[in-house]
Order: sequence, then structure tokens, then C-alpha cells
Amino acid sequence: MVARSTREAFLLDQLEADKRFHSLSDEQKRAVIEVRRKKELVQRELSVIDQELARIDQELAQFEGRHPGAAAAASAEHNRNDNTKTLDDVQGRQRFNVDPKKGIESLIAAGLLNDTPEDIAVFLYKGERLNKTKIGEYLGENKEPNLTVLRKFVELFEFQKMDIVTALRNFLGKFRLPGEAQKIDRMMEEFATVYCQANAGVYSKSDTCYVLAFSIIMLNTSLHNPSVKDKLTADQFVKMNNGINDGGDLPAQLLIDAYNSIKNTPFEIPEEDTQDFTITFYNPDKRGYLVKEGGKHKSWKKRYFVLTDNCLYYFVKETDSEPKGIVPLENLKVEECKLKDRKFTLEIRSDEKFIKSAKTDSGGKMVSGNHEYYRIQASTYEEMMAWKESIRKSISKDPFYAQMQARKKNAMCKQ
Repeated sequence: MVARSTREAFLLDQLEADKRFHSLSDEQKRAVIEVRRKKELVQRELSVIDQELARIDQELAQFEGRHPGAAAAASAEHNRNDNTKTLDDVQGRQRFNVDPKKGIESLIAAGLLNDTPEDIAVFLYKGERLNKTKIGEYLGENKEPNLTVLRKFVELFEFQKMDIVTALRNFLGKFRLPGEAQKIDRMMEEFATVYCQANAGVYSKSDTCYVLAFSIIMLNTSLHNPSVKDKLTADQFVKMNNGINDGGDLPAQLLIDAYNSIKNTPFEIPEEDTQDFTITFYNPDKRGYLVKEGGKHKSWKKRYFVLTDNCLYYFVKETDSEPKGIVPLENLKVEECKLKDRKFTLEIRSDEKFIKSAKTDSGGKMVSGNHEYYRIQASTYEEMMAWKESIRKSISKDPFYAQMQARKKNAMCKQ
């Protein structure tokens, strides 16, 4: 066993008193302890800085004829106020990375952020120590002030005389696109509107820019996602965008340039922050052991399942730090499965041939799954029904393709 320092032991004792701490894996616990340790180091460094500033002010007081004691007291009070603001700022940003709305509210309450859409937009645009997934989550909400903040956020970009691929790189580098189609639609609509306003005359209307932007994002996936076998060619990319410019075609060279740009340099999608994994599984909709049927080999094995954020994750054991497989619960259905030798079994399947999923291969690499269905077995009827209801509530219907087709149809119609 590795010996712990006295300070680490104290931090661990403090955390053990928190019931939520017990639900974390060993790796996540170590991460929390490390964050606490770093926080204490920063606080000690601030204390040393306070003392050094007081000493310097005392020396200045001697030269300026001021009373050293009064100067030190004033300096200490000033530094205390600064330290309080610094702590409020750190805590507000950390809170944002868990709950964006509450984080912004706490920063406003502390006087560190003005309660205006313009200032909130600048705060998100700068993104200092902010989780990019949470920035995308906040900007995608269909309510005020989020909608106005989104508009002000997009207006902060300088899109003038910038090609659309470069504009998309800048835009998508500031946050992670949320998973919900409606949120993506609103964000891309604002992008298209602002980009077209900054580059008048390039596209006949914003719907053209919207469709092309989505085509470029899909092109990036096609060319650089290892699971996509049939890669789009330049000719196919040009043809798929025929007629989107108010019924006419965009210049072929514009589309070929976009294709080559993405082919040579994929989008740099912001990585998930290291703490996101802990947050994802910290408060799931449901968790517990079930018995799962294998895909290729139809053996049944006990796995630890976590249901959260419209996804079903499964691990070999509860203490594992990373999932063995992930099943996005999108356009799926869950039903009881009557098997002769297996009671209390559920089957998750899609209307399509295969379910969109991912799993870890023998080399530890995440690859696409090719399951026609997933079967899981509970230990009791009541447990089976509880899982069935929880999964059913988590299943989402993705209207992305319907929205995309509607936009494309509109872009191809003459005004």
C-alpha cells in the first residue's frame, strides 16, 4: 500500500464524511483529492503574497513618511477583499462547470459579472477556465436570457472576408456542440445569419449558409471518423450541395476549396474536460448490476450499468474508471423479452438494422458496435420494470434529419 502524507490523509478523512464521495471510483476519488490539494497550495501561495505585499508597503511607508502600521492594515484589508473576489471567481467558474445557470448567478451576485446578455456573452467567449461542453449547453437553451446571449456571443466573432470553413473553425472552437438537434439548429442558425450579414453577396440567403455549414460538419465526420468506411469524394460533396443557393449552384471552386481544407485539416473539436467524466456519472438516472448478452458471442455476463444523459453505459465492474460500452438512447425502443431460460429480460432495439453504439476492443480502443439489439436481465420483476421505465424515459427522438431536409428544401426554393 502506498503511504499517504499527513495532509492527504486529512483531506481523505474530510471527503469520507461526504456520502457522495463514496459513489466515486478510486480514480475519481484520487482526482478529487488532488483538486483539493491544489486548492490548498493556491491558498497558501496567496497568503505568502499577502505577507510580501505588506512588507513592501511597510518599506514604502518609511520612505513616504506614512505610519507603517496603518499602511499595513490598509494593505491587508485591500488584499483580503482581493482574495475574497478571487475565491468567489474561482468558485463561480467551478459552479458553472457543473451547472452553468447557477455559476453565472453566483458570479453576478458576487459583483464579478454584469447581469447583461452582452457581458455574459463576452464571459463565455473568453471561456477562461470554463468547461466547453457546459458553454455549449448554456448557449443551446431555448429560453431567455440564453437566446439573447447566444446572439451576442455569435456577434463577437469577426467573420468579415473570412471563408466559411475558417469561420466554422473559429466558431466551433469556442464550445462543444450539444447533442440535441434543436439546440444545434438554433446555434447554427445564428451562425449562418451573422456570417451572411458579415459577408453580404456571397450567399443568396442564410438558409444556404446553414445547409452548407452542416454539409461541412458532416464532411468532417465522413473524412476523419474511422468508423465511416465510405469516404465522401470531392465530386460527391459538390453534387450533394447542388441547388442550395436559392435554386442555383454555388461556385464549384468554393466547394472544392472547402473540401480540401477539411480533408487536409480536420476540425479541432474541443476535448471534454477531465472533470466531465466524474460529473457525468456523479448523479445518474439509474445505476446497478445487470446481466448482459454478448454481441458476437451469445454468452451472458454480469455488467455494471449507468443510465445518464440519454445514454446507457456499461462497465465490467463498478470500480472501473471507463465504460466498456456506450449505447446512445436515440430513436430506440425497450420491451420485455420472453426467453425460455431467462426471466426478467429486456430488449433494446432500433427500427434500423443496427443500433448506434460504441464499445472498447481488446486493445482498449473505442470502436463502433454492430448490435441489432441489446438484451439485459434483471434479478427480479420489479427491478426489470424499474429499468424499463427509466430507459423509456431516457430515449430521445432525434429530429435532425427532418430539420436538415426542411432547411435544404427551403434553400433550394427560389425567392
